[in-house]
Amino acid sequence: SLLHDDVIDVADTRRGAKTAHRIYGNKVAVLAGDFLLARASLLLARLKDVQVVELLATVIEEMVQGEMMQVRALPQQLLEFEHYVDKTYRKTAALMSLSCEAAVLLGGKPPDHAEALRAYGRHLGIAYQVVDDMLDFTGSAESLGKPALSDMQQGLATAPTLFAADQFPQIREMITRRFAEEGDVATVSELVAQSDGMRLSAELATSHAQKAADALGVLPPSEARDALLHLCFMVLN
Repeated sequence: SLLHDDVIDVADTRRGAKTAHRIYGNKVAVLAGDFLLARASLLLARLKDVQVVELLATVIEEMVQGEMMQVRALPQQLLEFEHYVDKTYRKTAALMSLSCEAAVLLGGKPPDHAEALRAYGRHLGIAYQVVDDMLDFTGSAESLGKPALSDMQQGLATAPTLFAADQFPQIREMITRRFAEEGDVATVSELVAQSDGMRLSAELATSHAQKAADALGVLPPSEARDALLHLCFMVLN
């Protein structure tokens, strides 16, 4: 999915290194992504668990739908926070959520554990993505492994920008045109810094991380539960 994502985003770097499509070209990068997807599907089939195969196949469907939501969003949808959260779930959190549920099923645990871990993964994934969206404003190219403000450069409005637009309505027009005009990215970046956008985004991420931690309450005490709980703090820090 990362190989394909870099092609779609026309990304030059991934974690500070040149992306595959920049080295080998789009065709090779796409085929490499297809190969890894096929290999993952083969490994899933070897589990011989139809319910788990269905869950992980749903992950692939959700990720593609999330990418389509991002590419084909109408101008008005770009302003809707619900659209942003839904896209975030599909592109990022679905993988964590349904993978957690699959692990519970493979472990033969009761249904309430499966439901709890599904919720855990969903909220952890959303918290993770909101923090990542914040880092796009505050991080350096060196620390991020990609150019800062890359989301806006790709025409994407994330949580800090959407919150800032409530205080500075002029941002809304720039969101709907996907920051296409010269100076849009710099202007919005300055307005986000002046707004409560980062604070509200941090509160949103913390809220989802707390919900993820709360979902673990049905699990008995164990090193595994402690590790999952620690992830909630790692995501925020």
